[in-house]
Amino acid sequence: MVIVRSDLNVPLSRDGDSVTITDDGRIRASVPTIDHLRRRGAKVVVLAHLGRPRGVADPALSLAPVAARLGELLGGRVDFVAATTGPVVESAVAGLTSGDVLLLENVRFDPRETSKDAAERAALAGEWASWADRYVSDGFGVVHREQASVTEIARDLPCAPGLLVEAELASFGRVLVDPARPYLVVLGGAKVSDKLAIIGHLLDRVDGILVGGGMAFTFLRAEGFSVGDSLLEEDLVPTVRDIKERARQRGVAIMLPVDVVVAAEVSADSPARVVSVGEIPSGWKGLDIGPDTARRYAAALAGAQTVVWNGPMGVFEIASFAEGTRAVAEALAQSDAYTVVGGGDSAAAIRALGIDESRYDHISTGGGASLELLEGRALPGIVVLEEGSS
Repeated sequence: MVIVRSDLNVPLSRDGDSVTITDDGRIRASVPTIDHLRRRGAKVVVLAHLGRPRGVADPALSLAPVAARLGELLGGRVDFVAATTGPVVESAVAGLTSGDVLLLENVRFDPRETSKDAAERAALAGEWASWADRYVSDGFGVVHREQASVTEIARDLPCAPGLLVEAELASFGRVLVDPARPYLVVLGGAKVSDKLAIIGHLLDRVDGILVGGGMAFTFLRAEGFSVGDSLLEEDLVPTVRDIKERARQRGVAIMLPVDVVVAAEVSADSPARVVSVGEIPSGWKGLDIGPDTARRYAAALAGAQTVVWNGPMGVFEIASFAEGTRAVAEALAQSDAYTVVGGGDSAAAIRALGIDESRYDHISTGGGASLELLEGRALPGIVVLEEGSS
């Protein structure tokens, strides 16, 4: 009996009683490990979560729709039990035969899964471990968490990483240790504060940083530009100036937008126009990099040998503000560089824009986990696997 911790935390859309999985990327990424085990005759029990129910059972966050999609992708039935522990689970487990796959209900319905008390987490993990022989950690999106199904259970059973986790670690290892050069990092997303640790860790490792998204406006403010009503972390302007000086001393180029797409509101109905970064009108918001910036970034990326991309260039969910993200995504797809997309919104943007995922060397399934790896932090779910194998 093998317990596999997968990351099946996918977005759902509801229309009455109908539930649609709007992005099944994480489910697809979980298939190789589960399929590998079941084809070798293992009885496989999958643990996973959906959303943040905070220890309370929420029907809107049930994994039942995920079980159906996982079964479609595996080409066979996946049994589902609407419980995480107890007699119902034990009965379902006892009924498994060689090659069967069982998905338990959202593990975060049990408050012990995410408890700050290690003893409570250990008690939950012990219930699972009592009927299992092996544990496989394949939910890269949660390996940065100390949770019962991630860390405690790995201390109770012989454990190993799954195929997905192995691939994630290999890909990030390649860009963090002796990468081919030139090595560029593309950083976007909303806030500079979310990326400070990455920038600090990578400044000594990269040749250039291309900045977009909402975080670009704090960089532009540090250059003395007025940014209108664009997203701005004014308190971090001095920090950004220090970053720019450190980059200058190390010979690391920091590229900033030269034009932006602006609108009065973050809305598909709000008229948008392109302006230079020095001409953002009062009351207007910068919501995407402009076409000139996109061309410059694409040209820089064309000459790279290693690229890491973390964070969209604009509000890609709205077509008026998606072209900068599309330009970067297409430039990376066409590049000869080793390309790693750091999960989260960047991965979601690639799928939303309809770009073939196979054109990238690696698309991470873990937004937070990939961020922490790029920050140089140890991931608890990986550390415990290493301890278990030593």
